[in-house]
Amino acid sequence: MKRKYSVILGNLGNTRDRFCTGYKENPDSFGLLKRAAKIPHVEGIELVGTWDIRPDNAKQMKHTLADLGLKCVSIIPDLFADKRFWKGSYSAPDAKVRRYSLDYTRQMCDIAGDMGCRTMNIWPGQDGYDYLLCADYERAREWFCTAIAKLAREYPKLRFALEYKPKEPRTHSYLARMADTLLMAQETGCTNVGITIDTGHAFVAGEVVGEAIVLAKRAGDRLFHMHFNDNHAAWDDDMIVGTVHSVCFVETLYWLDRCGYNGWLSMDQYPYREDAADAIGESILWLRHFDRLQQKHRKEIDQLIQANDAVATSRFLRKMFAAI
Repeated sequence: MKRKYSVILGNLGNTRDRFCTGYKENPDSFGLLKRAAKIPHVEGIELVGTWDIRPDNAKQMKHTLADLGLKCVSIIPDLFADKRFWKGSYSAPDAKVRRYSLDYTRQMCDIAGDMGCRTMNIWPGQDGYDYLLCADYERAREWFCTAIAKLAREYPKLRFALEYKPKEPRTHSYLARMADTLLMAQETGCTNVGITIDTGHAFVAGEVVGEAIVLAKRAGDRLFHMHFNDNHAAWDDDMIVGTVHSVCFVETLYWLDRCGYNGWLSMDQYPYREDAADAIGESILWLRHFDRLQQKHRKEIDQLIQANDAVATSRFLRKMFAAI
């Protein structure tokens, strides 16, 4: 199976945190596109709404992507950086904010349609809570579910991929893990609502990505998109793929194949101090290497899984990595 690699455009720009407002210089989106086009094997781009793509620059963005031979893989509405969403977007207590969230997402959906982009990647970073006895969990989830269902029915040709994450910027996110996010997708009653797995988010959630892939498959082929990065499983560090969880990525690619996933493998990193293009390029090269390993040893891996013998699996992994 031929893999398709993409990158979130903003990952190539400035990085910041609560200690430093900028570690790098930040060119405009079109400058970032030129950087992205030079990364080996990158064929697709994810654009963040408002940051990269707006009604006033959508036509120019479409032409520039075509000139560079890149495809718009997804649009990510900015439901997290706008201070209007400080207490949520689709689940905000304020009805005016909920209406604005819908209208804003509709604007991004219209742009996606014009650009030939099929996927809306929904990461609702501010939709959650921080303190106990402050959030109405029942009403908030109902508001959120109703909003997604409404969008999915209005735009049946688009796929709405819900990206889950346990925490940050809120201490608790409503879409925290595969199970509760799948429940939300199913509750919409819409087959064009599915899931984005971010490997780093899954690690922080204590998940095994291979198992999460199977859950999405069993729920009706609801795995719509994949984001790749690595971390130490305590925080969303957005590190180079494979620098911590090497064996996990071998298994992840195995289960993507076994479950018939043919979508994009998109890099979602935040290289604070590294050259962004180099770090993202490393992630792609690691994924390609892990992919070659799992494909080369597919029959052996099949047999090991059936044998369910941890020592035999350990022996196999040691020999496989020793032969690199």
